[in-house]
Amino acid sequence: MCQIFDAPPTGKDQYVLDTPRLRDFVAAVDAIRTREPDPRAIVAAIRPVFAGLLAEKGWLPERYQEPFDGSGMGSGIGMWLLYRAGDGGLAFSSLVVPPGAQTPVHDHLAWGLVGLYRGEQDEEVFRRRDAGGDDGPADLERVARHPLTPGDFYELLPENDIHRVRTTSAVTSVSLHLLGNDNGCVWRHRFHPEEGRVEPFRSGYVNVPCDGKQGS
Repeated sequence: MCQIFDAPPTGKDQYVLDTPRLRDFVAAVDAIRTREPDPRAIVAAIRPVFAGLLAEKGWLPERYQEPFDGSGMGSGIGMWLLYRAGDGGLAFSSLVVPPGAQTPVHDHLAWGLVGLYRGEQDEEVFRRRDAGGDDGPADLERVARHPLTPGDFYELLPENDIHRVRTTSAVTSVSLHLLGNDNGCVWRHRFHPEEGRVEPFRSGYVNVPCDGKQGS
């Protein structure tokens, strides 16, 4: 069973993967998020920086491209933290999904960019048609479906924050997630469209606890 942890801001930047290339990337992103007050402007300005890193091969070690049995996402899906900001306002991670596996339908509650680094995926985007409660009934409709190949990436904003991804390739898929919160450790939402309900959800990271305090 995956260990799940609570997540107050740490107060200190954490480079799990500490390389000059990643530090350059984070510095560029931090400069943008510091000067831009609007999430849409942040995402628009980061796009070329993110695309450049996504297109490069060899910088992401194999250990962060491996599935993980017992993760918070289930089905061997591993969410590996690479970096998170001490103020809780930025996290960068790799999401590893084995062939045929899919994530739960979930949200992120932050601006973001997600890009496919390896393999192929199918993304389904959902929208709530109810009042938007945190627990209990939830009425979702699927509004878009996108096939993804390496180099493809998409934005996360309020209108497309709820989604599910499935690996469609014969090899494990790896996607890079840049979020405007500590995505693995904040409480967000897991949806069950077939059952019409939503519940609190926290994915956790495979390799790093949120604050060192084990939860249930």
